[in-house]
This record gives sequence, structure tokens and C-alpha cells, in this order.
Amino acid sequence: MNVELSGLTRRFGRKTAVAGVDLSLGPGVFGLLGPNGAGKTSLLRVVATVLPPTTGTVRLLGHDPAQARERRAVRRRLGYLPQSLGYYPNFTVVEFVEYFALLKEVPPGRLARAVATAVERVGLGGQARAKLRTLSGGMLRRAGIAQAIVNDPDLLLLDEPTAGLDPEQRVEFRSLLREFGAHATVVVSTHLVEDVGAACAEVALMHEGRVAFRGTPAELIGHGEGSGAAGDAPLERGYSAVLGAARAR
Repeated sequence: MNVELSGLTRRFGRKTAVAGVDLSLGPGVFGLLGPNGAGKTSLLRVVATVLPPTTGTVRLLGHDPAQARERRAVRRRLGYLPQSLGYYPNFTVVEFVEYFALLKEVPPGRLARAVATAVERVGLGGQARAKLRTLSGGMLRRAGIAQAIVNDPDLLLLDEPTAGLDPEQRVEFRSLLREFGAHATVVVSTHLVEDVGAACAEVALMHEGRVAFRGTPAELIGHGEGSGAAGDAPLERGYSAVLGAARAR
């Protein structure tokens, strides 16, 4: 397994953002759903080694990220797109992606090709020399995805990756997810359930820091059948039904 979480808890003062999550993930595309405040971003930040757990154990790609040397080994093989990614506005797209490639210790002999490939894969080849301050919101998000994949990661974590993308770009992005999921573990946190249905083999729904559901998109749809839950599509109704049951407990 590339991700193994046991009893994972993350607290911020008196607030518990993640409450005793157990999760094991191998290769494939895994969707993370849930309302605002459910704990999705905090969970991703722990898996991304940005935050340590308050309690519980984390094992990533066979390493214990609590140890500095092993955490560094994880980060070489990790790609992460946070909800809000800071950047230097005068960097070009290539400079931005190259900067992250250097942080991930991509070997010098592979650096230029890795950067060019990542930029092309997100459809920004024509804007490679454009400064970030000149890009639209959707283009900036694609540049963020490029930095996440520049090291061809074995573990790819994406927090709201399709924010700002138009429908055509979202379809292309789903194809990219499936491509990475063939060999890597990809975790996508999103509010857009249609993206989960189209790209993810498995999905978890979080509520108040806990995993309220884990299964396939088809199984999530099954929870909505005949439930009368709100939603314009079967997956949305399944989401609403599971979330309603979790709130009622």
C-alpha cells in the first residue's frame, strides 16, 4: 500500500479536524468528498507531510514521514496541489514548474525534459514563457497541476484541482488522472461529484473528520436510489443520502 493511515487524528487547539481515520490506498484514483469543514484538506495536508498527525500513525510509500530522512524520501516521490498555491507573479510557467522540480530533487539530467513534459501535459505549452501574473485563474490552476506532476510522482494529492477549469479542460484533466492512476496513488479532494464519477475507481465521503462512506461510485449511487435525497444526478443523490445519514447519527 502507498498510503497507510491508522487512527489518524489532527487537532487545531480544541478543534478536531480529522478524527481517528483508518485508510489504506494502493495505486488508482481515489476521490475524497465531503462538505466544507469535513476534514478533507487537513487529511490531505497530513498525507502531503505538510502537517504532522496529532495522534495515530502514517506510512507513505513504505516510509515513516515522522523521520526527517524518510520524509525527504517521500517528498521526492510526492506531488501535491493545495487549495491555494502561492507563486512569484514574475516567474514564467517554466520557471515556476522548474522551481518545484528542483525542490523535489529531480536529477539535473532529467530536469528540462521533466518540466517541458509537465507543462505540455496540462496544455500550457503555448504559455510556457508567459509570466504567471498574466495568466487566467484556470491557467494558474493548470500550472499548479504541472508542478504537482513534474516529478512523475508515485503519490499525487490534489485539493480542488478543477477549480477554474472549463468543461473541456476538466475532461482532459480526468484523462490525466486515469493515466496517473494506472501506476500511482492519486487522491483527489473535490466538491464536484461528477469528476469523481468519471475518474475515480473508489471514493470516500468525510463528515466531521471521519470517513462516513468508502466504496465505488456505483455503491455511492446505490445509497441514493429510492432515498428521496436531493440531487440532480444519481451520484449527487447518493452523496446527499450518505451525508444525511451521517448527520442523523
